[in-house]
Amino acid sequence: VQLQACGGGLVQPWGSLRLSCAASGRPFGWYVMGWFRQSPGKEREFVAGIRWIGASTVYADSVKGRFTLSIDNAENTVYLQMNSLKPEDTAVYLCAAGSRSAVSTNVNDYHYWGQGTMVTVSS
Repeated sequence: VQLQACGGGLVQPWGSLRLSCAASGRPFGWYVMGWFRQSPGKEREFVAGIRWIGASTVYADSVKGRFTLSIDNAENTVYLQMNSLKPEDTAVYLCAAGSRSAVSTNVNDYHYWGQGTMVTVSS
């Protein structure tokens, strides 16, 4: 089972990027997908999460109203649309899969991790 995240890059403040996370397979028991981010010297923080079934979502307060999750069940892919990006959004973004029945903001509830994609917001 592998998670492949891509879509990062350099963008100016107030710009947009779309990240994607493709799963090579989805074992029985996977219920949620999450996006986290990590900057140098900081702990990994929850950004957003979505359930495979029903597509209910949870967002961190820092991204609410700017980031949007969507899901393509047929392609086993989750998308994170990021709008109105700010310099403080700069980080490595990682996608992860977990088996909780509801979206969790706790990094320890996610068992499979992708390799991360770098997002840099700078003028």
